[in-house]
Amino acid sequence: MTWHTKTLTELSSAIAAGETTSRELTEHFIARVEAHDGELNTFVTRTFDAALAAAEAADARRAAGESLGPLDGLPFAHKDIFCTKGVKTTCGSKMLDNFISPYDATVVEKLQAAGMVCLGKTNMDEFAMGSSNETSYYGDVKNPWDTSKVPGGSSGGSASAVGARLVPATTGTDTGGSIRQPAAFCGITGIKPTYGRVSRYGMIAFASSLDQAGVFATTAEDAALMLQAMSGFDERDSTSIERPVDDLVTGLGESLAGKTIGLPKQFFADGLEPEVKAAVDAAINEYKSLGTEVKEIDLPNIGLSVPVYYVVAPAEASANLSRFDGVRYGHRCDNPEDLTDLYKRTRAEGFGDEVKRRIMMGTYALSSGYYDAYYIKAQKIRRLIRDDFLKAFEEVDLIAGPTTPGLPFGLGEQTDDPVTMYLNDIFTIGVNLAGLPGMSIPVGEASGLPIGLQLVGKHFGEAELLNAAHQYQQVTDWHKAIPAAYQ
Repeated sequence: MTWHTKTLTELSSAIAAGETTSRELTEHFIARVEAHDGELNTFVTRTFDAALAAAEAADARRAAGESLGPLDGLPFAHKDIFCTKGVKTTCGSKMLDNFISPYDATVVEKLQAAGMVCLGKTNMDEFAMGSSNETSYYGDVKNPWDTSKVPGGSSGGSASAVGARLVPATTGTDTGGSIRQPAAFCGITGIKPTYGRVSRYGMIAFASSLDQAGVFATTAEDAALMLQAMSGFDERDSTSIERPVDDLVTGLGESLAGKTIGLPKQFFADGLEPEVKAAVDAAINEYKSLGTEVKEIDLPNIGLSVPVYYVVAPAEASANLSRFDGVRYGHRCDNPEDLTDLYKRTRAEGFGDEVKRRIMMGTYALSSGYYDAYYIKAQKIRRLIRDDFLKAFEEVDLIAGPTTPGLPFGLGEQTDDPVTMYLNDIFTIGVNLAGLPGMSIPVGEASGLPIGLQLVGKHFGEAELLNAAHQYQQVTDWHKAIPAAYQ
């Protein structure tokens, strides 16, 4: 049975109807990982024995007649940035290659409570720093549509695994586009919720005011199921917002008639590849046929989002990564001469080049004499970017545009040019700076590679955002496409 071609929703229905079991599904996806992960490198750690035990427990619950949720017994995988009790949690870094987490992140707890079956931890850019999944200590992740291309980053392992249908869904994190950009590159659906909707407790920090956990799946409906299970206030996370968990699933059938979509003129300027623009234009026309109105909007400060991000994010990374010093856990250099030597050699050996680059940038921005000139000024501009979005939302219900300026690029093509690499997130970063929800859905292809449309919603407007994506997916088939090698 080709269970891997089914969505989470379809797999849930199949289990409920007695057409399959959680054990059978888990064995099927384990076989998929074993058959195909060798060429894709999407997993860092496989937890197949624990997954089979969890699947059998799910089947036992069903046999006992317990009332079960829609995700119970369904396989998935976690990005290796979420602490998972008793399982290696590396963040894609040599620094944490030997770290076995003593506790579960809140996201891990919540999906366990929903009954989901975790097959393992997926590869990622080191400490979530990268746009191509080429900075991982565990090697490059490949794009399932063309293994000579990058899958995007930093959540490239999670995106590639879903794109190749090795698992039906995965978790990810998004600091400046790290869910939406790889979702676009791998031809799948990815959503970053409003900052504070999903707990960051147990999610290893990169930039604390920007990081947010989210979901990769093949459809908006599946993403809604997962995100709803992950959401909710957590008193252990000071950035968690105390508000009820919204119903993200029930409203997926609502009409889009009368809704207004804003198109930022800055997203359709120079630098956008013609193939991407054509696919995005076609998607916008599809939305018009669904009853939406479309109008051009202005985000006058959005062009400053990349330089602002590369002051704020490295500054926060510099502070967050100071804890990795060889004293308490993680990598430790051999035979240090003294404490200073321990710090220096541990960090020199444990961190990769991109992480070192961002630590240096951030430390400089926070240093005496430069804090006001760089960090404070960046935070002021960040507020202007947020205000631009809020002003736009006074006129429109959603904002749409390309997720990325171009198609997936070749492995090694941009590794020697950090600035060009950073510009891959030019359309996504502003959403993080403003704390808004954003998602990417597949809307076309060119040269055999997928193209994504980014949708941005109001704060805590995930239900409306997911419904807009779902309505598009009801009248198109781009989300159903599977790379030929993995069908």
